[in-house]
Amino acid sequence: MTTESIASLWMRLRNIAASAAVVGLACTIYCLAPHNHRAIHGPNYFSGLAFTGGEFLFAASFAYVLALVAYYLAEPQPKPSKSLRFFAVAARCFRSPLVAIRNGLIPVDRVAVLTTLLKGLFAPFMGAFANGWAIVTGENSDLGFLELFNRHGFWLAMKLILFVDVVFFTIGYLVEMPCLKNEIRSVDPTLLGWAAALLCYPPFNELTARILGSSVSDFPKFDDPMTHLALNLLLLILMAVYASASVALGLKASNLTHRGIVARGPYAWVRHPAYAAKNMAWWIASIPFVLVAFDESIFAGVTAMASVIGWSMLYVLRAVTEEDHLRSVDGEYATYAARVRYRFVPGLM
Repeated sequence: MTTESIASLWMRLRNIAASAAVVGLACTIYCLAPHNHRAIHGPNYFSGLAFTGGEFLFAASFAYVLALVAYYLAEPQPKPSKSLRFFAVAARCFRSPLVAIRNGLIPVDRVAVLTTLLKGLFAPFMGAFANGWAIVTGENSDLGFLELFNRHGFWLAMKLILFVDVVFFTIGYLVEMPCLKNEIRSVDPTLLGWAAALLCYPPFNELTARILGSSVSDFPKFDDPMTHLALNLLLLILMAVYASASVALGLKASNLTHRGIVARGPYAWVRHPAYAAKNMAWWIASIPFVLVAFDESIFAGVTAMASVIGWSMLYVLRAVTEEDHLRSVDGEYATYAARVRYRFVPGLM
């Protein structure tokens, strides 16, 4: 072997080792977190197979590492991966923390560190909850339409919608290739941007719920059957719009990143269709919660409404910080925003 081929092989092996270490570290932290105990140890069933969340996570991680091995070995011109740069930065900080802080990070290292942290935080619980959906069998043929909808129809539709969303975001976090045109150009470097995003995801959303309050049901119940059916169908439609935004993002789906601007699907109408649809669905789900609170007292009702508004404002903050980040990278987002004027609702806001 020539010196060049040996150096190339060594770079490939280092990239494989660094990426596998990041995957292993992320999954270990996820499994050890008390918040994830039920997801890791609880049983799941699919097509007659029984497995725990931990077993699913291990199998998915192993398959992902094998895919990384194939990618790095086939890479035409190997260069340091983001995972390898992450560990190089960590090593410099460990050896001389003051020098590392004083010198700061060059742009390519900063993107590598933030990207690795982003994938490590989001990817494990994205994949761990793709547990399939309920199946309506012939045993329920004697149920009326409304009871069938309440028992199975709503949850079947909701889980299918969420499954689509999770699939695209999982692939978006894990797959980054030049040929797919979804390389991460930049990761939001601001603490406010990261805080706004993380406060919407477990386990951090527990803290958000303690501050803002939250008693909204995933499946709101209404006394009038037609109102119950109409509002929950509207909720499902809104969640379908939410998932369609993930489909439109495709392999560019991920939080806090700039991977190129998407202007197709619902993004041709508003700049934040997922946030708008999710919050409208949230408002529908909060109606029983707010009504019960007002029955208790005016103060309780106002507090309940403040909770709903607070959660919505958190998503407004996410939209604003995301736009600030995208505008700071290049002029692509400014051009898109000039063409698509409204953030959430066409013609209104």
